[in-house]
Amino acid sequence: MKSFDLAKTGGHLEHDLRQCVVDLNPMTESAVPPRPVWLRILQSPLTRLIVLGYGLFYLMGWTEARIQQFKENPGIGAAITLGLGLVGLGIYFAWGKWIERREVTELSLPGMPRQWGIGALLGFGLYSGCAGILMILGIYQIEGFNPLSFMVPAIAMAVKSGIFEELVFRGVLFRSVEDLAGSWVALILSSLVFGFLHLLNPAATIASAAYISIEAGVLLGAAYLLTRRLWMGIGFHMVWNYVQSAVYSGVVSGGVDEPGLLKAKIEGPHLLTGGSFGMELSVCALVLCTTAGVILLVKAVRRGHIQPPPWKRKG
Repeated sequence: MKSFDLAKTGGHLEHDLRQCVVDLNPMTESAVPPRPVWLRILQSPLTRLIVLGYGLFYLMGWTEARIQQFKENPGIGAAITLGLGLVGLGIYFAWGKWIERREVTELSLPGMPRQWGIGALLGFGLYSGCAGILMILGIYQIEGFNPLSFMVPAIAMAVKSGIFEELVFRGVLFRSVEDLAGSWVALILSSLVFGFLHLLNPAATIASAAYISIEAGVLLGAAYLLTRRLWMGIGFHMVWNYVQSAVYSGVVSGGVDEPGLLKAKIEGPHLLTGGSFGMELSVCALVLCTTAGVILLVKAVRRGHIQPPPWKRKG
């Protein structure tokens, strides 16, 4: 029988295999045509920022108008706000799914109740901590209780700010800037825009905008970085605003000043109370919320969730 030279035969096989790969490469490249220019523009971070961001921001303003329209019927206002919030979530999801053609992981449902709940507990705990400090100092005094119905009007405001502001500032703004310049630039820019847009509120000042940028912008941005989802930020944002107004009868971001469950007498230096702007302009909130934000940010860094700018990314 004829014998075979295995080394020679193996060499021929390797040559033939390489030739096959070379022959197949052009076919593979032609099978996946490049995206047309119009689609690349539509799927770009800048388009997301301009088109989706504007659309959601407009819907947020329209929702606020509905809240004011049904101010005398807060239950109806809350139901409408919740419905519009779901519409906002749907628009955001649809843009990611069918325009950007990606998995919208930041709104994925597995684990959502847990992450929302952690954010809600954080919001309740941090604001209660601020109020507790003022109680110990004799600045915040409880003089009685209002009917439970006083807790209803704040629902619409909390749902609107929690859903829409997180979609706009973390879902659209943060993610778009992160795609263009990395996580650190996104955190700084989104925090500043978030804080200084609060200058539109009646009692706002440059100081209040700076406080919100630091204490809330960093914390909410870090919550997104830690989980890479929006649910923790939505939970924190909703409950912080709700508890501030509906429970402790505080002023919310210099704009909402309505009595809640507690009949409260708050008298003390503006440095601690925040004055007419509310607790978000107090040193208490600045220290507690910023500390919490830094802790979340450190955890995000340790998990490797910080995205470098495009020019430093591998692949």
